[in-house]
Amino acid sequence: MLFSFYNEAEVLPELLSRINNVFSNLNYNLEIIFVNDHSTDDSLDFLIQQSKKDKNIKIINMSRRFGSPPCVIAGFKYAKGDALIYMDSDLQDPPEIIPKLIEKWEDGFDVVHTTRTKRKGESSIKLWLTKKAYSIINLFSEIEILKNTGDFKLLSRKAINSILNLNENDPFIRGLSIWIGFKQTQIFYTREPRYTGKTKFPVHGISITAIKELLRGISSFSSVPLYLALYLGFFVSFISFSFLIYILVTKIFFDLHLPGWPALMATNLFLGGTILFSIGILGIYVGKIHQEIKRRPKFIIEDKIGFKE
Repeated sequence: MLFSFYNEAEVLPELLSRINNVFSNLNYNLEIIFVNDHSTDDSLDFLIQQSKKDKNIKIINMSRRFGSPPCVIAGFKYAKGDALIYMDSDLQDPPEIIPKLIEKWEDGFDVVHTTRTKRKGESSIKLWLTKKAYSIINLFSEIEILKNTGDFKLLSRKAINSILNLNENDPFIRGLSIWIGFKQTQIFYTREPRYTGKTKFPVHGISITAIKELLRGISSFSSVPLYLALYLGFFVSFISFSFLIYILVTKIFFDLHLPGWPALMATNLFLGGTILFSIGILGIYVGKIHQEIKRRPKFIIEDKIGFKE
């Protein structure tokens, strides 16, 4: 099991209790890895005390906040099992369906996705925005991202190693888990409201993190926006040239003078907006190239607890 968390002291006792209850009925060795994204509450203290009682609990402490994807990749790197289940630590995703994921793995599936049929405790605005975000990603992407399928999955050892071998600087893990291929399936469940405490994501809207995830999803699996910028440039050039011809025709043949200032301002604003839009698209891809070229590590670990070196 793998959990990435930030300030979840209120949830961790219940999470551990439910995980242990689930695995008490399963004949598998359990390794529980908690990746601490530089929490500032009592989460780490609680886990350290629990690790002294339970040798299955292992902790990875980040040197600063890196975000969820790098934390998940860190967990992938240090996990030792034949299969790994990773999920959020806020208990919106019920651990009680873990046996169903394991059954699918036993049937030979390398990637088992969990898909939400209902999402309790989330506003209609957020649900609508999320739905549109999936649609936008799938519109451009060369692979289909499963809708309402988040960060609660089972991956076989083969799937984990394949993702790690990609070594992407800014991984979109939801997409990579599909892109690697192999035998995949999904199970369906109802997502519950947060168990306790405050969510780290906005309930009624969309956050900067969500926007970054949307852009990461589009740019990681598609070059279509670059071609759209090119086509848009051709279109604007055609419109501008046609407008110039129209001005010349009205001047030469009809001796008409179009109002200068409004037409000029409208044209300049249209062209300026188009140029900025195209530069913005190029900037997203150039930024990703810049990050890849620098080859900085995706994360820096301060220390590890419970691992055998």
